[in-house]
Amino acid sequence: MAKTSTGILLIILGLIVLALPLAGLIAVSWLTGFALALLGIGLLVFGYGDTKESTALGVIEIILGIIAIIFGIGFIVSPALFAFVAGFLIYLAGIFLVIVGLIAIFAGAGARWNGVVTLIIGLIYLILGYFVSDPFYLGVLIGLWLLIVGIMNVLQKED
Repeated sequence: MAKTSTGILLIILGLIVLALPLAGLIAVSWLTGFALALLGIGLLVFGYGDTKESTALGVIEIILGIIAIIFGIGFIVSPALFAFVAGFLIYLAGIFLVIVGLIAIFAGAGARWNGVVTLIIGLIYLILGYFVSDPFYLGVLIGLWLLIVGIMNVLQKED
């Protein structure tokens, strides 16, 4: 019953986000920003405490905390920044996959077909990165994801 209820809720949320993709993106951006800001505050607090045991670890935690707070505030203030960062990370993953795929193709041996598949997936990532960089399409993708996960939850048998 719990999976079905969750699935129905996700389907409803997915339909709402598909109808209003920018509103859905804003909500996800705010939630992500809030979570990142809290993570940053936690890293600052624990980083300060960890400097007594290990100065290097404490400094790294403090630096990561500052970065997390900056991105968290940025995501809360500007959902377009959230879309840009999401698109950039997908582009980056796509570039890595294309490079690894090309290396596997030209390396020969038994990895040639794995390289072709990796290259194709990398190209798909690059195309998705282009769409995700646009806040409207990122909102649509979030809505589709919610809808698909909701349908999968409804169709899944209870344990």
